[in-house]
Amino acid sequence: QVQLVESGGGLVQAGGSLRLFCTASGPTFSSYAMGWFRQVPGKEREFVSAISGGAVTASYADSVKGRFTISRDNSRNTVSLQMNSLKPEDTAVYFCARRYGSGRSGVSRFEAEYDLWGQGTQVTVSS
Repeated sequence: QVQLVESGGGLVQAGGSLRLFCTASGPTFSSYAMGWFRQVPGKEREFVSAISGGAVTASYADSVKGRFTISRDNSRNTVSLQMNSLKPEDTAVYFCARRYGSGRSGVSRFEAEYDLWGQGTQVTVSS
Protein backbone atom coordinates (compact mmCIF):
# COMPACT_ATOMS: atom_id res chain seq x y z
CA GLN A 1 0.00 0.00 0.00
CA VAL A 2 1.39 3.37 -1.02
CA GLN A 3 1.85 5.82 1.80
CA LEU A 4 3.10 9.38 2.15
CA VAL A 5 5.02 10.38 5.26
CA GLU A 6 5.86 14.00 6.02
CA SER A 7 8.63 15.22 8.27
CA GLY A 8 10.52 18.40 9.05
CA GLY A 9 7.90 20.52 10.72
CA GLY A 10 8.54 22.40 13.93
CA LEU A 11 8.65 25.73 15.69
CA VAL A 12 10.58 28.62 14.19
CA GLN A 13 10.74 32.37 14.69
CA ALA A 14 9.44 34.73 12.06
CA GLY A 15 12.02 35.23 9.35
CA GLY A 16 13.42 31.76 9.86
CA SER A 17 13.45 28.70 7.61
CA LEU A 18 12.23 25.15 7.65
CA ARG A 19 12.43 22.34 5.15
CA LEU A 20 9.63 19.83 4.89
CA PHE A 21 10.04 16.37 3.43
CA CYS A 22 7.55 13.89 2.07
CA THR A 23 8.59 10.35 1.31
CA ALA A 24 6.43 8.00 -0.72
CA SER A 25 6.46 4.25 -0.66
CA GLY A 26 5.74 2.24 -3.78
CA PRO A 27 6.89 2.38 -7.40
CA THR A 28 6.34 4.86 -10.22
CA PHE A 29 6.75 7.92 -8.02
CA SER A 30 7.91 9.97 -10.99
CA SER A 31 4.57 9.39 -12.76
CA TYR A 32 2.75 11.58 -10.29
CA ALA A 33 2.73 15.27 -9.61
CA MET A 34 3.06 16.03 -5.92
CA GLY A 35 1.56 18.88 -3.99
CA TRP A 36 1.79 20.60 -0.65
CA PHE A 37 -1.30 21.96 1.06
CA ARG A 38 -1.80 23.49 4.49
CA GLN A 39 -4.64 23.85 6.92
CA VAL A 40 -5.36 26.02 9.91
CA PRO A 41 -7.99 24.81 12.41
CA GLY A 42 -11.40 26.06 11.42
CA LYS A 43 -10.36 26.86 7.87
CA GLU A 44 -10.31 24.96 4.62
CA ARG A 45 -7.16 23.31 3.41
CA GLU A 46 -5.34 25.54 0.95
CA PHE A 47 -2.90 24.96 -1.87
CA VAL A 48 0.73 25.85 -1.24
CA SER A 49 2.80 24.39 -4.05
CA ALA A 50 2.99 21.55 -6.56
CA ILE A 51 5.60 20.00 -8.80
CA SER A 52 5.17 17.87 -11.89
CA GLY A 53 6.26 14.26 -12.04
CA GLY A 54 9.40 15.06 -13.99
CA ALA A 55 10.13 18.16 -11.90
CA VAL A 56 9.88 20.37 -14.97
CA THR A 57 6.96 22.51 -13.77
CA ALA A 58 6.22 23.98 -10.36
CA SER A 59 3.36 26.09 -9.11
CA TYR A 60 3.04 28.26 -6.01
CA ALA A 61 0.32 30.06 -4.16
CA ASP A 62 0.75 33.81 -4.35
CA SER A 63 1.17 33.95 -0.58
CA VAL A 64 4.36 31.86 -0.68
CA LYS A 65 5.81 32.75 -4.06
CA GLY A 66 9.40 33.90 -3.74
CA ARG A 67 9.73 32.43 -0.24
CA PHE A 68 9.03 28.72 -0.73
CA THR A 69 10.69 26.32 -3.14
CA ILE A 70 9.42 22.87 -4.01
CA SER A 71 11.69 20.15 -5.32
CA ARG A 72 11.74 16.40 -5.72
CA ASP A 73 14.20 13.55 -5.96
CA ASN A 74 12.56 10.75 -7.90
CA SER A 75 15.43 8.38 -7.18
CA ARG A 76 14.55 8.64 -3.50
CA ASN A 77 10.76 9.02 -3.84
CA THR A 78 10.97 12.30 -1.97
CA VAL A 79 9.48 15.74 -2.42
CA SER A 80 10.55 18.65 -0.28
CA LEU A 81 9.40 22.16 0.47
CA GLN A 82 12.03 24.71 1.46
CA MET A 83 10.34 27.50 3.37
CA ASN A 84 12.25 30.73 3.91
CA SER A 85 11.30 34.09 5.40
CA LEU A 86 8.55 32.41 7.35
CA LYS A 87 5.70 34.50 8.71
CA PRO A 88 3.28 33.83 11.57
CA GLU A 89 0.53 33.41 8.98
CA ASP A 90 2.40 30.40 7.59
CA THR A 91 1.52 28.53 10.77
CA ALA A 92 -0.51 25.47 9.81
CA VAL A 93 -0.47 21.73 9.41
CA TYR A 94 1.23 20.96 6.11
CA PHE A 95 0.19 17.97 4.03
CA CYS A 96 1.80 16.43 1.01
CA ALA A 97 -0.40 14.77 -1.56
CA ARG A 98 -0.17 12.73 -4.73
CA ARG A 99 -2.18 13.67 -7.77
CA TYR A 100 -4.33 11.10 -9.55
CA GLY A 101 -6.09 10.74 -12.86
CA SER A 102 -5.12 10.92 -16.48
CA GLY A 103 -3.27 14.18 -15.94
CA ARG A 104 -1.55 13.01 -12.81
CA SER A 105 1.94 13.95 -13.92
CA GLY A 106 1.04 17.62 -14.24
CA VAL A 107 0.67 20.21 -11.49
CA SER A 108 -2.69 21.11 -10.05
CA ARG A 109 -3.87 23.57 -7.42
CA PHE A 110 -7.09 21.71 -6.77
CA GLU A 111 -7.34 19.55 -3.69
CA ALA A 112 -9.92 17.28 -5.34
CA GLU A 113 -7.34 16.17 -7.89
CA TYR A 114 -5.15 14.56 -5.23
CA ASP A 115 -6.13 11.17 -3.89
CA LEU A 116 -3.36 10.19 -1.51
CA TRP A 117 -2.44 12.29 1.50
CA GLY A 118 0.11 12.19 4.25
CA GLN A 119 -0.72 12.58 7.92
CA GLY A 120 0.51 16.17 8.06
CA THR A 121 3.28 17.95 9.90
CA GLN A 122 2.84 20.99 12.12
CA VAL A 123 4.65 24.21 11.28
CA THR A 124 4.47 26.97 13.87
CA VAL A 125 5.99 30.40 13.25
CA SER A 126 6.26 32.65 16.26
CA SER A 127 6.27 36.43 16.00
